[in-house]
Amino acid sequence: MNCTSVILEAPKTISLGELNLPDPGPDEMVVDIRYSGISTGTEKLFWSGQMPPFPGMGYPLVPGYEAAGEVVEAGSATGFRPGDIVFVPGANCYGDVKGLFGGATNRLVTAADRAVRIDSSMGEAGALLALAATARHAIAGINTTLPDLIVGHGVFGRLLARLTIAAGGTAPTVWEIDPDRQTGAEGYQVVHPDDDERRDYRSIYDASGVSGLLDTLIGRLAKGGEVVLAGFYPEPLSFAFPPAFMREARFRIAAEWTRDDLVATRDLIDHGALSLDNLISHRVPAADAAQAYQTAFEDSACLKMILNWGPSSSDASGPKRENAA
Repeated sequence: MNCTSVILEAPKTISLGELNLPDPGPDEMVVDIRYSGISTGTEKLFWSGQMPPFPGMGYPLVPGYEAAGEVVEAGSATGFRPGDIVFVPGANCYGDVKGLFGGATNRLVTAADRAVRIDSSMGEAGALLALAATARHAIAGINTTLPDLIVGHGVFGRLLARLTIAAGGTAPTVWEIDPDRQTGAEGYQVVHPDDDERRDYRSIYDASGVSGLLDTLIGRLAKGGEVVLAGFYPEPLSFAFPPAFMREARFRIAAEWTRDDLVATRDLIDHGALSLDNLISHRVPAADAAQAYQTAFEDSACLKMILNWGPSSSDASGPKRENAA
């Protein structure tokens, strides 16, 4: 059994290649992927060669942890059946090619406990479940406070804002310096940080992944306030101690989602409490993956790029965009 996958051979060297897949065991299943997303956080660091040492990393690898598709074969112990539509956060099933992520492929073999059923009506938005679950994990853990300031209005920042409102919180303020990303707010305000004079935020969630922002964020905290590091940071983090001392600042690192987050987030979507609308700005056929990755990482107007692995993807006529406002 073979698959066609995106292969990151080395930094900024991407191609499509044929890889062998193992036969599934009784607790595994084969999924034909319809859509996979490109992450502008961790995947960009692998693509650029800036990812710090991380367990399982190396080249060549199959990137992608945002994938949705159809079960075509299911082992007897999986609880799934052919025809189920699922979200899969990638797989490690490619032999000598690393599958640290492993979702950018037209077919994969995965343990059933890594997949989550989703409604077929989600379509390409089903690939966003991991990012939404990561945002949910950041705000729904132990001793957490909902954000009143979110830094960054990319897809992750938008999901944090939407989940805050869905949880009954006050609509947060969102900072964004890129004019291309200052539109698209749904029930909250997006401002340039230079236009915000407030300095009493109780909980600031940084979704930017910019390592040098800590001093700025500490300066905007109320006494006893918290900075939540919700991005992924390639450089060491540091801050000036005296301002943090004066505010008795707290810091928290938000890790990635758990399976419980995936299920809870899916249920929020199914019940209409969380919308994934207007988050995908670009989609291309998987055959154009090399250009798609470059666009996703270098074009600030690209909010979220989706690769279409479906049978009709070869008939597409290049990038298509929707208004993300």
